[in-house]
Amino acid sequence: MRRRQTLLVGAGLGALGLAASPASAKPVHHVPTPDSSNTALLKQIQALRQQVADLAARLNATEAAQRQTTATVTTAQSAASAAATQAVQAQSAASAAQTAANNAATAAAKAAPAAAKTELATFIKDKWWDSTTISGRMYFNFSNIQDKVNGAKPTGAGSLNGTGFNIKRFYLGVDHTFSPVFAGNLTMDVSNVVGQVNNANFTSTGTPEGTNLPALVGKGFYIKKAYLQAKLNPALIIRLGAADLPWVPFSESAYGYRHIENTLIDRTNFGISADWGVHVLGDFGQGLVSYQISVVDGGGYRNVKVTRSVDVEGRVSVNYHGFYAGAGGYAGDRGNNVEGTPTPHKATRANALVGYKNKLLNAGVEYYHSRNWNNVTTVATDTTDGYSLFGNVNFAPTWSIFGRYDWVKPTQTTNDNLKDQYYNFGVQWEPVKLVDLALVYKHEAVDNGIFGTQNGVIGGPNPTGLLTGGHGSYREIGLFGQFRF
Repeated sequence: MRRRQTLLVGAGLGALGLAASPASAKPVHHVPTPDSSNTALLKQIQALRQQVADLAARLNATEAAQRQTTATVTTAQSAASAAATQAVQAQSAASAAQTAANNAATAAAKAAPAAAKTELATFIKDKWWDSTTISGRMYFNFSNIQDKVNGAKPTGAGSLNGTGFNIKRFYLGVDHTFSPVFAGNLTMDVSNVVGQVNNANFTSTGTPEGTNLPALVGKGFYIKKAYLQAKLNPALIIRLGAADLPWVPFSESAYGYRHIENTLIDRTNFGISADWGVHVLGDFGQGLVSYQISVVDGGGYRNVKVTRSVDVEGRVSVNYHGFYAGAGGYAGDRGNNVEGTPTPHKATRANALVGYKNKLLNAGVEYYHSRNWNNVTTVATDTTDGYSLFGNVNFAPTWSIFGRYDWVKPTQTTNDNLKDQYYNFGVQWEPVKLVDLALVYKHEAVDNGIFGTQNGVIGGPNPTGLLTGGHGSYREIGLFGQFRF
């Protein structure tokens, strides 16, 4: 604007200067006429006016163009600023959305395990597996055996001599709770077939089965326990089916080293651990006094029998501040009282056990006396008795030393000279919970005849016509162990 004013002022002044120029000039000799002089001046003023008008028009056009340019630039700048603001807002919104998405993903990731766990808990609620427990136990050993009969090592497939790995037992159990009252148990037992002893090499025996027995692996899969239980209260529990008998499991819990050797009457085959029947048990005073009575078939858990009579085994025991004691007995035909088989005698057995146990040590003694245990179907009668001394010292949290001595007279009536003596000792380590490893030495000797135990037929035949003279020994050293789950 100021430039325009300057230009217009300059143009006006120029016009005025041109108009004044003829009057101020020096006079000349030729004096023009007034009419011609005015006419020329008017033409010049008109020309100058036209020039000023043209210049003003150009200035107006230039100013309008500048204003348009300024407006366009301003509009563009405003649009750019608005676009930038929108871009910043969009970026902020995107960042907020990404943050929200990340937070949502993190929350979902954290909530997923809990939700899955809740869903799984809801899914398995009241399902059978929610009240079912699977357990197992294996007794094993890697050992060397030296067996002699009348001073010589026996030969053949049935010989016990040599070194090897053996699984004495493998129990696989399933427990299920139907309700606070009712429960069930199924326990399978992997052990030697056809009644052969734990350590003997497998051989075929008997006919007609004998032709097929060599095809067997040497271990059988048996049902040891299968029962339905009703726990009306701690003092009254009823089991129907194959279940633990009153005495052998009780003595095993007192002894504590079943993986090393069977307890006294189980080792010498004057008792069994389980049978088919009805079992009533319970305890009073939070375990101070316990009892069990079993009415069973009598043939053992591997031999279900239907007989004309049933057998009965019972026990009562106490446990007070580490002192424990029990007494029990058995009476029946041991599954022999089937139709057509005479049973002139009843098998009976009396048991007693007493001991003391604390965190440092355990010591106990077990005794039994039986009558006609192996003479139910014979005319002859017989009696037997024996005792077992056992103990252990826990000299470190995971280490213990142990020992045991058994003395048995298997046939006091028919051959009072026959006797069996057994002992073991060793050291045991528990590397982890529920696993035990023991270095063990065992020795068993039978004098004046032959006697079958869980370690095999031990001893030697007496000279003809004599009840004395035979002798045999069994020695074993090796690594014994168990694991449980």
